[in-house]
Amino acid sequence: MDRVEGIRSEEKKYHDFCYNNHTLFEPGSWLHRPVKTVTDLLEEYKEQEFLCVLDLGSGIGRNSIPIAESMRNKSGKVVCVDLLESAIEKLKLYSQKFGVEEFIETRLSDIEEFTIEQEEYDIIIAVSALEHVSSERALERKLNEMTIGTKTNGTNCIIIGSNIKEIILENEQELDPMFEVNISTERMMELLNQQYAGWEIKKQFVKQIEYEIERNGKAVKLTTDCITYVAKKKLGK
Repeated sequence: MDRVEGIRSEEKKYHDFCYNNHTLFEPGSWLHRPVKTVTDLLEEYKEQEFLCVLDLGSGIGRNSIPIAESMRNKSGKVVCVDLLESAIEKLKLYSQKFGVEEFIETRLSDIEEFTIEQEEYDIIIAVSALEHVSSERALERKLNEMTIGTKTNGTNCIIIGSNIKEIILENEQELDPMFEVNISTERMMELLNQQYAGWEIKKQFVKQIEYEIERNGKAVKLTTDCITYVAKKKLGK
């Protein structure tokens, strides 16, 4: 098993456990509520009659369910892409539970392999997802595809980790972080600024976060610079 396969195996175990042991929007995990930066975007498009949204790495619907709920009094669709069958199956169930299945379209796919057509989406979101493409070069390609796939006056909302470290708490041993793309914060910002040159940058900030996870039965401290980057496509870009 190569490094990428190993990381994806670990991520599958982590997410399957989380999805099986925590209910969407119940307190006690990161599934408790949608990302405010994402839901805040909807205000800007509230007068738009049809909204087309792409959620890369959608999981079980933490962000896509609330987006779909905002479409009830108009029309639109949320295309939800995830690599895990468990995520897609639970997303289908939750979309039925919350009465938004007519707005949700699921795609079982590696986000790297999912094709984004030119000027297809009003909003593209990628929350803790792009770190899991196979390489830095693949990240550049996907960002470029996202920019091309966004309509004029559309928005891309990216939340991505950089400078990621994992340390076993009991002996402070540093591990190889289970993220396919792990580059410096400076390099990540450079990539984003290159791809979104000419766009209106609505938000751009870095927050250092740390939290405890489990790796192979051991408690591990994960630290990362969490980058929030929101950009709007202007006419002719």
